[in-house]
Amino acid sequence: MSGKGRHRFIWPGAFSSSDQEIELSAEESHHLTDVLRLREGTQVLVFDGAGQEWRAEVAEVSPRRTRLRLLAPWTQPVDSPLDLTLALALLKGEKFDWVLQKATELGVSRIVPLITEHCEWRRGEGGTAARSTRWQRITLEAAKQCRRRTFVEIAPPTRLADFCASRAGESCVTMLLSERGGLSWKELSAELGPVACLSVVIGPEGGWSDTEYRLTGEAGFHQLHLGPRILRAETAAISAVTLAQLLFGDLTVPPRSLDSP
Repeated sequence: MSGKGRHRFIWPGAFSSSDQEIELSAEESHHLTDVLRLREGTQVLVFDGAGQEWRAEVAEVSPRRTRLRLLAPWTQPVDSPLDLTLALALLKGEKFDWVLQKATELGVSRIVPLITEHCEWRRGEGGTAARSTRWQRITLEAAKQCRRRTFVEIAPPTRLADFCASRAGESCVTMLLSERGGLSWKELSAELGPVACLSVVIGPEGGWSDTEYRLTGEAGFHQLHLGPRILRAETAAISAVTLAQLLFGDLTVPPRSLDSP
């Protein structure tokens, strides 16, 4: 039976075998019973956020708890083979939230919110803890919707200098999107060949400062550009993630039909 259109739920435990019964969290149970109004016997999917997913059947629905009975592993490949980090300068409210959602759908492994000289970030704005909770919720819901099995790792807001220091000794290729030129994506793929781990670093609307260019250059970041037009930071982020998955990940362009105009 196809998983298309089947409801998905999160259970961050250990799946062991068929007929194992698991109990959903209060939040997931509420979604199953009060929002979706599913009944006993309905088949659903349940995943752990670490790569495992099973077909399951609703075994019990009650005001106190909801239990699922595992049926069989669900093994269709969905997660990208590319270990992709998006390091993005913090943007105002909804812009950053939108990038989180779309980057999750596109298969990024982790997101690092960067504090840069020109970024739109205030330490007291909304509270760091509150922001982190909201970001986790956005990426979690996006993961459920797009059917990926792994959660996105979200780092705390990180200063650019600290991010540069964390890249020292890493085998992962790190690319800095630059309005001052650099490699094109075609040149990048030709130069690097197959890539298993890639970090893409994107600045704020105000751009990178001279100091930041020097800092990232000293850290060994490769400069990359997205063409002749000036893109907004959120547009650049999604464009870069899409191109990275197309060149090095699992995003493919279907062949054009011979019957197409």
